[in-house]
Amino acid sequence: MPINFRSLANAIRTSVKVLQKLRSGPAAPVPGRAVPGRAVPGKAAPGGRQPSPAAATGYPGDFQGVSVIRYAPQPDGSPDPGEIVWAWVPYEEDHSQGKDRPVLLIGHNGGYLLGLMLTSVDHDQPGHRSGDYVDIGTGAWDRQRRPSEANLGRILQLSPDSIRREGAVLDRNRFDLVSDGLRRRHGWK
Repeated sequence: MPINFRSLANAIRTSVKVLQKLRSGPAAPVPGRAVPGRAVPGKAAPGGRQPSPAAATGYPGDFQGVSVIRYAPQPDGSPDPGEIVWAWVPYEEDHSQGKDRPVLLIGHNGGYLLGLMLTSVDHDQPGHRSGDYVDIGTGAWDRQRRPSEANLGRILQLSPDSIRREGAVLDRNRFDLVSDGLRRRHGWK
């Protein structure tokens, strides 16, 4: 039986994409190449805030409304709901500035991915509104393996091409905890 080299090449490409998706730690920038969300020397905004890499296109604004929660991670190299990715996230008070951070993808709104910011700040402490946060534990998205929480209070709309890299697939049980929180907080399906 002859070897089908095209099928073999496709299988190798798929395997490489799966391995890339599962690798841990943030991606290292390529020397001499701009990375979205990273300040260019001499171009930092006042106060250390970074200007939007997508300033020309503009941020569509945070998602307002009700949507359907999806868990559909695919080992294809494209960002999918159920995955934690790294993306430039605009500040809530000024969408022209923001920073690169991990985001849990939870669904779609037209051509945009919907996502929740992750934080390593513990919001179960006194003085924090802990009902806006769901503990998801540790994972490959954080190089230091700090426990993370998903912020339910702000739903981001991200263009798929604004995703800098995929960080990890969140297991279904932890994703379901976030889904339950979205249903309680926002009435999602």
